[in-house]
Amino acid sequence: MHEKNEQIIRMINDGNTSLGIELGSTRIKAVLIDGNHQPIASGSHDWENSLIDGIWTYSLDEVWSGIQDSYQKMAADVKEKFGLTLTKIGAIGFSAMMHGYMAFDANDEILVPFRTWRNNITGQASEALTELFQYPIPQRWSIAHLYQAILNGEEHVSKITFMTTLEGYVHWKLTGEKVLGIGDAAGMFPVDLNTQDYHEKMIEQFNTLIADKNLPWSIQDILPKSLVAGKDAGVLTAEGAKTLDPSGNLEAGIPLCPPEGDAGTGMVATNSVAARTGNVSAGTSVFAMIVLEKELSKVHSEIDLVATPSGKLVAMAHSNNCTSDLNAWVNLFDETLKAFGVEVDQTTLFKTLYTKALEGDDDAGGLLAYGYLSGEHMTHFEEGRPLFVRSSDNHFNLANFMRVNLFTSLGALKIGLDILLKEEGVQLDKILGHGGLFKTKGVGQRFMAAAVNAPVTVMETAGEGGAWGVALLAAYLKNKGADETLEDYLDKRVFKEESGETVDPVADDVKGFETFMERYKKGLDIERAAILNHQ
Repeated sequence: MHEKNEQIIRMINDGNTSLGIELGSTRIKAVLIDGNHQPIASGSHDWENSLIDGIWTYSLDEVWSGIQDSYQKMAADVKEKFGLTLTKIGAIGFSAMMHGYMAFDANDEILVPFRTWRNNITGQASEALTELFQYPIPQRWSIAHLYQAILNGEEHVSKITFMTTLEGYVHWKLTGEKVLGIGDAAGMFPVDLNTQDYHEKMIEQFNTLIADKNLPWSIQDILPKSLVAGKDAGVLTAEGAKTLDPSGNLEAGIPLCPPEGDAGTGMVATNSVAARTGNVSAGTSVFAMIVLEKELSKVHSEIDLVATPSGKLVAMAHSNNCTSDLNAWVNLFDETLKAFGVEVDQTTLFKTLYTKALEGDDDAGGLLAYGYLSGEHMTHFEEGRPLFVRSSDNHFNLANFMRVNLFTSLGALKIGLDILLKEEGVQLDKILGHGGLFKTKGVGQRFMAAAVNAPVTVMETAGEGGAWGVALLAAYLKNKGADETLEDYLDKRVFKEESGETVDPVADDVKGFETFMERYKKGLDIERAAILNHQ
């Protein structure tokens, strides 16, 4: 161990490290990796979005205090483990929740509060642009937010000089560079994977669409420059170094890789950037990314088309709701135990309750639940109501209750995956799982395998998540060979000896999940009635 520490200390002193910071929906995490791509220090900061005037948002002050706190905790971790004050880092990368809307004026001031991916308020724009482009434009996409603001006659639109996503904003403030990794650029405005830039024909179509508004900008002028993984994306300025590390210890001049969305970093962290591979990230929201061999046969409003950080076509099925309501139920059980004077740590609580679900009936005993804390575009809801429903003759017990809530956390996602796997015949060699749903060994993974009827692998390193993924993109920028692709770099340098644990689908689970899904689809009218009658 002592020898290993000596080696790590040398790497830190030599700047043979990479740092990834990801702003997730409930946590900002910083992960420092060594020259062997292994995490050596980390720090995190919890935060929550706020619903202000009907808009899900985070304030810019929260963004920066959260980044600084996670960085500071990571640097303190380095100090505690290795006795070093962190002053140099080989390369840095930023990642965050994809999509959303951040618009700035000529003074670099934000024009309206940050509108996150969680807002289902752009239905009119989403439909119009999907029709215009003949290409799926989900409500979350930046271009849908912008066009909806135009349709709404919002006064700020004429003042826009730059529009970006959350990690694009952070990167810009730290480097001065208005750039974005192609994975998230493709979630702002459609990209042409041949040119690896925004789709020229659609740029023209959009400019023609808004011509009568006489705005002082064209769309291509206000979007960040799209960059593939490994491209130079600027360096940390002196002001940026002071912003990231207010203690003043961090040196300026550190190269930054293109900032990427959490979907892209999830693909990197699970080594699923090659064709016929996929990954599922399951936490507050859940999305599955499947790297395609060819274009889909038609437009599906439930499916996004985005890109890997290296520019390959990806089909993305995204559900706004996953574990939030499930966590609320677990917290209720925690509160119940505390009322009886029983203290159980969170890990044990989740593990016990999740594992109990394995004892449930194949179809969760006829129970029905919807964890729609917010709207759900996959099933066409602009807002949500968490809901639990049962008949008097259902098999109502703890095992089935936990099972139905775990099933439903993947319910909306399964509707999208069925389009890809059953309707479009997309081929999958492997799918990798990461995120909070998979933390309890063998439970979320088993139900995910039932949902896709395919093996699901969870790797030890997947727990590091997107912060580790973007640290790997930073390492790729720094270390790649002249013609070394990202796919080769990950296969041969990062994941060479990483196998992970694979769970195959259980036939009864698959059948039970399909039975539950029939109930889930039929019961959507109950969810709709709950929204209408419970304002």
